[in-house]
Amino acid sequence: MNDMSKCPVMHGGNTSAAKDVMEWWPNALKLDILHQHDAKTNPMGKGFNYREALKKLDAEALKKDLRALMTDSQNWWPADWGHYGGLMVRMAWHAAGSYRIADGRGGGGTGNQRFAPLNSWPDNVSLDKARRLLWPIKKKYGNKVSWADLIILAGNVAYESMGLKTFGFAFGREDIWQPETDIYWGAEKEWLAPSDGRYENLDDPSTMENPLAAVQMGLIYVNPEGVNGKPDPLKTAAQVRETFARMAMNDEETVALTAGGHTVGKCHGNGDASVLGPDPEGCDVDGQGFGWANPNQSGHGRYTVTSGIEGAWTTHPTTFDMGYFDMLLDHEWELKKSPAGAWQWEPVSIKEEDKPVDVEDPSIRYNPIMTDADMAMKMDPAYRAIMDRYRADPALFQDAFARAWFKLTHRDMGPKARYFGPEVPDEELIWQDPVPAGPTKYNLKKLKQKIAKSGLTNAEMIATAWDSARTYRGSDMRGGANGARIRLAPMKDWEGNEPKRLAKVLSVLEPIAAKAGASIADVIVLAGNVGIEQAAKDAGYNVEVPFSPGRGDATDAQTDADSFEPLEPIHDGYRNWLKKDYVVSPEELMLDRTQLMGLTAPEMVVLLGGMRVLGTNHGGTKHGVFTKREGALTNDFFVNLTDMGNVWKKTDGDVYEIRDRKTGAVKWTATRLDLVFGSNSILRSYAEVYAQDDNKEKFVKDFVAAWAKVMDADRFDAA
Repeated sequence: MNDMSKCPVMHGGNTSAAKDVMEWWPNALKLDILHQHDAKTNPMGKGFNYREALKKLDAEALKKDLRALMTDSQNWWPADWGHYGGLMVRMAWHAAGSYRIADGRGGGGTGNQRFAPLNSWPDNVSLDKARRLLWPIKKKYGNKVSWADLIILAGNVAYESMGLKTFGFAFGREDIWQPETDIYWGAEKEWLAPSDGRYENLDDPSTMENPLAAVQMGLIYVNPEGVNGKPDPLKTAAQVRETFARMAMNDEETVALTAGGHTVGKCHGNGDASVLGPDPEGCDVDGQGFGWANPNQSGHGRYTVTSGIEGAWTTHPTTFDMGYFDMLLDHEWELKKSPAGAWQWEPVSIKEEDKPVDVEDPSIRYNPIMTDADMAMKMDPAYRAIMDRYRADPALFQDAFARAWFKLTHRDMGPKARYFGPEVPDEELIWQDPVPAGPTKYNLKKLKQKIAKSGLTNAEMIATAWDSARTYRGSDMRGGANGARIRLAPMKDWEGNEPKRLAKVLSVLEPIAAKAGASIADVIVLAGNVGIEQAAKDAGYNVEVPFSPGRGDATDAQTDADSFEPLEPIHDGYRNWLKKDYVVSPEELMLDRTQLMGLTAPEMVVLLGGMRVLGTNHGGTKHGVFTKREGALTNDFFVNLTDMGNVWKKTDGDVYEIRDRKTGAVKWTATRLDLVFGSNSILRSYAEVYAQDDNKEKFVKDFVAAWAKVMDADRFDAA
């Protein structure tokens, strides 16, 4: 026997070389998206409260240490021009800039840049060094500051140290402890593959696959050399506009961010990129988390290779000034190749004193550079008009950039109630989805009695409360029942909200809320609770659904209607509804929505089973209503789903019949979303729990707990 056969450990089992046991069944529904970030992965333990730890943080001392770091150049990774400002800005920018509005995923709110794939993206070359430069400060302040907060704060302090008056900063981002496997970054199998596959039509950037925003796998925004690496500023401008819009930025914000971002720092491409070593995630143990080792010359300083483009944008790259506008707009530019072979734009002619100096030797000067995206700011008519306006009014530009930078770095933090610290701006911003505080001192018992006697059915009240709350997504803490935006445009007209039924329910509940002195947001949720309590009573159980008063009612003026369009539901497995057929299966869509709502697999199972028997299906369809006691909160869905006296047959389309095994009579109809709970082995194991004779009461209690979790998911104001 050879040494390998003698080894007592199974080779590859549960390690990088392992074949996942489920790879034998590639079409099986994978529930991993609901299992990530389990508490077992968190080293802080259940008792740790980051907000309480923040109260002990000396924020000014932390910022003082960060300011000192900016010019404390380390010889293992020396700072360009003796200042780490550009590097720290890029680190923070690339952490925050992965956010996309379609599903709220990405962004800097979790410290996800520490993990794959982001820690090893081609666009993030050398940011492993930036994070390691921060390690002594993280070590010093420990639990009182998360990596997520520290990464963004480092970018803020970098800008301040270079002369920008920032708009503010908020602590409150909590770290994750493993990769975010729920985020779909694209179907490509190689880094920086041509972007054609992301678009139905590459010439029409709006056809980019949802929910993607970046144009290629491994990029934060667009290819700096041009579309698929081919320079064409006007084509690049179209991609920039679509990409930034998908990251929640308009044209003014896009120009401000481009100009303000490229006012400082430089690109690095003075060498052969093909000789760089493996990325951080692909390195052997002696790499210790460092990637892209460069064997040529020093591999850092003037010999650094990251993007492949080489040079600074401005004369003074460590000073926040108006130099970017002067450089870009006052010169003619021509295409050239960097030492690494990348396309870049350089001035046709320029005074020697206007050139930026070498990062190591101030006696040497080099041409400044522009990327294709920079040239888009000059050549696209709409962008150029904004550039001219900002250039003519430096104060306007600095304010616009400070606000855009704040939005970029805080967009995924959710409502202002989650912000913490001495530099939280007083101004309320529309993109924060502001909600006024709601009343709490009303007679809850009498209000519930009024609702119960309103004439509304339990199903109408439950469905309305669900529709109001289901928009919540934990990716960026947007949506949810607080604010009662379901009564405002565009939500009131969404097909998934059944506008006629919604209008009827609101017409009944709004006068009740006004008379009781309660918010309509509270009353919508409370009505759903009343419906559930009555349905449970019909099943023989007396329960009280937990309720937290104090939701407020947002106004149209507090609602950026356009930004809410991506929250429109196009499916709802819990109400057995699909707006249309999609490439993705209904059950996969349900898992995605469930994860965004912050629910576990057991919570998904109990909620769906309960919603079916309560009769809350969209449009009143009977698919999946496996009960003869519709409206009562029973476990009948699971009992009849797992009944071995049934056979299941597919009919036309995606409708299935459940027939009596002996007589062949049709007992129920169902969709894939119903039958998957009996066909998938994991989901069936949960369904069997709730089908057991001794778990009828457990089903009711678990349903109530999961329901309350959904209703309160966005109650950061009550934390």
